[in-house]
Amino acid sequence: MNSLCKLLAQRLALGLLSLLAVSVIIFLAVGMLPGDVAQAMLGQAATPETVAALRLQLGLDQPALTRFFHWGWQLLQGDLGVSLANQRPIAELIGARLGNTFSLALLAALVSVPLALLLGMLAALYRNSWFDRLLNTSALSAVSFPEFFVAYILILVFAVKLAWLPSISNLSPDASLGEVLERSLLPVLTLSLVVVAQMMRMTRASLINLLASPYIEMARLKGIGQARIIFRHALPNALAPIVNVVALNLAYLVVGVVVVEVVFVYPGLGQLLVDSVAKRDIPVVQACSLIFAATYILLNTSADVLSIASNPRLMHPKG
Repeated sequence: MNSLCKLLAQRLALGLLSLLAVSVIIFLAVGMLPGDVAQAMLGQAATPETVAALRLQLGLDQPALTRFFHWGWQLLQGDLGVSLANQRPIAELIGARLGNTFSLALLAALVSVPLALLLGMLAALYRNSWFDRLLNTSALSAVSFPEFFVAYILILVFAVKLAWLPSISNLSPDASLGEVLERSLLPVLTLSLVVVAQMMRMTRASLINLLASPYIEMARLKGIGQARIIFRHALPNALAPIVNVVALNLAYLVVGVVVVEVVFVYPGLGQLLVDSVAKRDIPVVQACSLIFAATYILLNTSADVLSIASNPRLMHPKG
């Protein structure tokens, strides 16, 4: 237990250092965006004096290091700042959209994780068969296509040709659960098709690797069926790499929704990020990017800890 707590503390410390490094990168990257914020807000007809006054009001005349420490101090106090575009608190803008993004990622995870594990186990059970080859070919094809291409294909088939589902996932605040599920189905399907392939292939590879172990050979000699060997003997020992890849794909589901939300006009954090970049709303861009980075680092750290905890031998490596 002490070893696990020590491991968790080390990973959390590394996660905080990674978040600090990412916050510096985000601040520098946003600062290097082309154009001038004050000029973009006032328009091309603004006079130089008006632009200079607005830059002074927004604190853009200060050195970059001073602005970074001011931004960091606000974050430590839980203050995300105020949007430059509409003067609303950023926490208020992010609140509802963050829930939409996490809901979309959760729905995709509920669909993709059980499906990927089941397909991976079936592929290992019937490896080298036509079923296994079909799954591998489909998985490689799904991984090869980018999300926006998969999204447009699904829109073409289910929204344009068949007219079964709406092509735009705009949600009203008073939308019912059925309406939310209907409008989220195509984005969820897009995300699931992308991540299922990776998790299925990792599950299959981990199980097939363990099937060559001596204890599996002994189980076969005892006359135990192939299905029981995989589900009862091989799967528990293959959990470490499977848990790792599942957690990493969950992180991708949260961070990778940006493209999907833009394609389907889904009112999530990714759509807010893209809109804020177009408006040159730097505080909102920084806040959204930091939330995505923190979520990815947290899930990545969780994947590391869970993969080690599920295999105690990794907690005591040989010197």
